[in-house]
Amino acid sequence: MQLMRRLTGTTALQQDLALLAIRLWFGLMLAFGHGLPKTMDLAGFLEAVREHPIAMPELAAPAAALAELIGGLLLALGLVARVAAIPVLATMLTAAFVVHRADPFVGKMEFALCYALVALVILVAGAGRFSLDRLIFGRGAAAERDKPLP
Repeated sequence: MQLMRRLTGTTALQQDLALLAIRLWFGLMLAFGHGLPKTMDLAGFLEAVREHPIAMPELAAPAAALAELIGGLLLALGLVARVAAIPVLATMLTAAFVVHRADPFVGKMEFALCYALVALVILVAGAGRFSLDRLIFGRGAAAERDKPLP
């Protein structure tokens, strides 16, 4: 029984390590793989945005590029992570269902949905123990961090 509990149980430490891994990978990939290139060529990105039915592309293009760059960095650092997740989630849902709606699911739409899911997880779960949010704003609600969750 003890073995099954170990194999199926999850400690808060394990969850925090998982959140750290997800935040670092997806946050840095979003920032440097997507946001930085778009901010470096904002004129080109604006032209690409204009090809889609997106309102106010002159505002939407830099907002999306900054959501990816700054939002990705904030998610990776775990700094105001829940707040940072909101524009990332909105940008990725727009990318998936407006920009890449004609792509096959295994194309670019899938990547946008993966980023959206990570943003949703961080929005709901927070940044976890290994984050600047925790360092700056405190421990949070969990008092007994290493007990197995039910």
